[in-house]
Amino acid sequence: MTHTPAPVIGLGTWSREPDTSLVRATELPLGASSSFVILSEAHDIEVSTEWEPHSHLAHELLWAQEGTLTAQIEGQIFTVSEGYGLWIPAKMLHGGRLTAHIKLYSAFFAPERTTTEFRVPTVIRMEPLLESLLIHLSRRELSQEARARAEAVVFDVLKPSAHQLALRLPDDPRISGIANQLLANPADNRPLEQWAVDTGISARTITRAYREATGLSFAQWRQAVKVHRALELLAAGEGVQDVADLLGYAQPSTFIDAFRRIMGSTPGAFTMVSSKK
Repeated sequence: MTHTPAPVIGLGTWSREPDTSLVRATELPLGASSSFVILSEAHDIEVSTEWEPHSHLAHELLWAQEGTLTAQIEGQIFTVSEGYGLWIPAKMLHGGRLTAHIKLYSAFFAPERTTTEFRVPTVIRMEPLLESLLIHLSRRELSQEARARAEAVVFDVLKPSAHQLALRLPDDPRISGIANQLLANPADNRPLEQWAVDTGISARTITRAYREATGLSFAQWRQAVKVHRALELLAAGEGVQDVADLLGYAQPSTFIDAFRRIMGSTPGAFTMVSSKK
């Protein structure tokens, strides 16, 4: 992968920090041969990093330690924190971003030799055994026999997470502008009635359009945007009180309740789990 200076605009609809490094990915990792089955690699990410939209000839499993990765894939946004990975099928266009000071891992799976695969983007639970095996497979000096044994176990333990946190982007032009503004600034707490005034679209139409395009109400979709951003902020070391303030919550308790409804745990519990890994 190569690095280039980041332009002013961000990928798709999300905002970009001014010191973000923009990366161009390759179709396959360096060293990939015509006979590979699984090929893993690791990268130390020191600054906020964003990948331009791209695709790979192989399936890709991405995961990070001590941070989060966020990806846009086919009208959806996925945010996965430590302990989880993201499976991206081969030839599927995607772009992503990473928080600073983390280690990024990626494993590429040859489609014609993959016995367990997922046809859509899928959040994977990175169990310790799976993670250890994939890191083990990054060793280029492994014998063919040792590599084959490890690969066979990977396919046995590669399972989807019970928790699939994906945010669908509305493809309705009547509300896409609202969605873009909320993604750029999740702390924007304008009530639905004010959005109706600002856009010239009735509140009823906005509500119906969000439900039809995303399966969520306007309020639910906005809360999900806040939680996606909260995952990044918490992983970067921000405290619960500060995250609540940054996301425009009047009270930390309101943020905690919203986070628990979507994630199944409190932000404090999420922070403790991430810090122990």
